[in-house]
Amino acid sequence: MKKKIVTFGEIMMRLSAPGFARFTQAGSFQVLYAGSEANVAVSLRNFGFEAAHVTRFPSNDLGIAATQSLQRNGVDTRHILYGDERMGLYFLENGAMQRSSRIIYDRFDSAFAHIAPGSVDWDSIMKDAAWFHWTGITPAISQGAATVCHEALVSARKHGVMISGDINYRRNLWQYGKTARDIMPDLIQLTDRIVAGITDFENCIGVSGKTFEEVSHHAMKQYPNIQKVSCTYRESVSSSHNNVSAVIWNGKTLSTSKTYALTHIVDRVGGGDAFMAGLIYGWLTGKTDEQTVEFAAAATALKHSMEGDVNLASVEEVETLVKGENIGKLLR
Repeated sequence: MKKKIVTFGEIMMRLSAPGFARFTQAGSFQVLYAGSEANVAVSLRNFGFEAAHVTRFPSNDLGIAATQSLQRNGVDTRHILYGDERMGLYFLENGAMQRSSRIIYDRFDSAFAHIAPGSVDWDSIMKDAAWFHWTGITPAISQGAATVCHEALVSARKHGVMISGDINYRRNLWQYGKTARDIMPDLIQLTDRIVAGITDFENCIGVSGKTFEEVSHHAMKQYPNIQKVSCTYRESVSSSHNNVSAVIWNGKTLSTSKTYALTHIVDRVGGGDAFMAGLIYGWLTGKTDEQTVEFAAAATALKHSMEGDVNLASVEEVETLVKGENIGKLLR
């Protein structure tokens, strides 16, 4: 069985205020490199799969540092492009108790935004791939990024590669003259597995409904290529305490995970990416939807215990949580 997963999307420099300091208090920032799709690649690498990420970095030391961050996590970086533009940034202020976390983006005119159609040899990348993953963040960045994403999907389908997409609608990103409804339908119609909530579908393809099942049913009817739809549910009691669960809808049956009470959150950024990686792992290893949604929900729960964007949990750790074993114990 092919085991390589390919992801495509922007990676930014994350600058985090120390501890729970506010931006106005910070005298320094911790630097990490992360992006939604790359987070999925790193997580799946930790789960034992080969993973390759395609992106475009500035051709300077920041681009080298970002590349090396992927390499340290075992991700194939051979297909990364480089250009003269800047590195996208985002700044994070961690919330606590009733104070929300805050993110400020500074990504306009980044190297990735200037990626050009035809610049990626997708056929050579897809020929030995098992899975391709994209998110709705990428086509929102620029027309070039949207076109290259579409090129990737066409190539993946040609090579029989399974495709997943996390719709992840972000209104403020669509700034280049096109709307999500202009671009997203052509991408969704080439995608097999979708992660989306009710508002994601409404904003991207104009499908609406009162329940997740109803909206998913309408989306699958409009786009027959969609085999499964999934999403997470998050109840925010406070910044430090969330309750998280997840579902998968296969067109007939709704599979629901247990609910995890995350009472002392360390870092919630990247939780959705950990969930996506858990879904891909479950489906690629032949788990049922019931088993897959439990694995993915446990993966996102564990991610909330780790600093940074990436879930560094192993398959064994996730499976142990699914079984309810060794929770919070000192393991020797």
